[in-house]
Amino acid sequence: MLFNKIVGMFSNDLAVDLGTANTLVYVKGKGIVCNEPSVVVVRKDDKKTVAVGVDAKKMLGKTPSNIVAIRPMKDGVIADFDATGEMLKYFIKKVHNRKSFLSPRVIIGVPSGITQVEQRAVKDAAQASGAREVYLIEEPMAAALGVNLPVGEPSGNMIVDIGGGTTDIAVISLDGIVYSKAVRVGGDKMDESIIAFIKRKYNLLIGDRTAEQIKIETGSACVVDPDNTRTMEIKGRDLISGIPKTIVITETEIRDALHEPVTVILDTIKVTLENTPPELAADIVDRGIVLAGGGALLRGLDILIREETGLPVIVPDDPLTAVARGVGKMLDELELLKKIAIT
Repeated sequence: MLFNKIVGMFSNDLAVDLGTANTLVYVKGKGIVCNEPSVVVVRKDDKKTVAVGVDAKKMLGKTPSNIVAIRPMKDGVIADFDATGEMLKYFIKKVHNRKSFLSPRVIIGVPSGITQVEQRAVKDAAQASGAREVYLIEEPMAAALGVNLPVGEPSGNMIVDIGGGTTDIAVISLDGIVYSKAVRVGGDKMDESIIAFIKRKYNLLIGDRTAEQIKIETGSACVVDPDNTRTMEIKGRDLISGIPKTIVITETEIRDALHEPVTVILDTIKVTLENTPPELAADIVDRGIVLAGGGALLRGLDILIREETGLPVIVPDDPLTAVARGVGKMLDELELLKKIAIT
C-alpha cells in the first residue's frame, strides 16, 4: 500500500477518453491537458507515423498515395490496433513531455457495449504505449460522474452520452448501471447521412471534414427558430461533370438529412425508459435526462427529446468533455474506481 502511494507520487497518472472522433487526456492535478482528434497518419511502406491528432486531421482526404490517414477507432472500439497504440503513445509522451521515470496508471473510458475481446485490445494498446496499470470504465458512468450526477445515491439518474461512434444510454443508481443500451450511431453516422443526402440531392461529393462543418454550423434536430433558417455555402466535386462546384444548403435540408440517426437515438432512449424499474423511472421524471458527449451540442436535440418523452432534458456545460472529467475524477477516488471498473 505504502509502495503504491510512493509510486503514485512520482508517476503522472492519466485518464483517457478514447473516443472515435476525439481523444481527451486528463492528468491528475492539472485537468484536461490534451483534446485532439483521433487520427493517425502513417507511411504505407515502412509504417512510420507521420502525424497524430490535430496535425493528422488536417491531412484527412488530402494525402498522397504513399501516406494514409487512419481513424484507429471505429464505433467506439479499436479498428486498427497498431495505430491506436501509436496514438496512445503520442498522447502519453505529449502529456509527460519529460520522461517520467515511472510508467503511469491509466484509466480509460470505453463504450458500455464493449466485448471481452475489445476490452483486451484497449488494455493491450495502453500497456504497449507504456502504462503501468490499466483500468476501464464504462463511458455512461464516467459521463455521469463528469456532470456531477449523484451516482452513489439510491435514486435513478439517466445519462445519454452521444459520442462520435456510439450513443451510450444508461440508468445509474448506487454506483452501478441498472440498465444500459448502446447503439453504434453518433456524430460519424450524422456526417455520413449528410454526405449521402448531398450526393443524392445535388450529385455533389463532399468529404468528412466538410460534412462535420455542415453539422456544426447548420445541423439541427428540430425547428428551433422558424424565422431564422441558417444557410451555408459548401464546396465539393460535381459527380456528373467531375468539376469542383459550390452550392448553398439550408438548415431544413440538413435537418432532413439527420432525421434517421436522430430517430435511432430517440428510439434507444425510449427503449431504455421502457426497461427502467418503476421506482427509478419515478426519479427520472423528477430529475430528467442528462445529455453528454459532442452530439449533445446538436441544436434542438434537447427540445426534441423533451417533446417526445415529456421529461425534462438537461444539457450541462461543456458536454464534450464530460467523459474525460468523469474518468479524471477516478484518479483521486481509487476505492470507487475499484467498485465501478470493468474487470
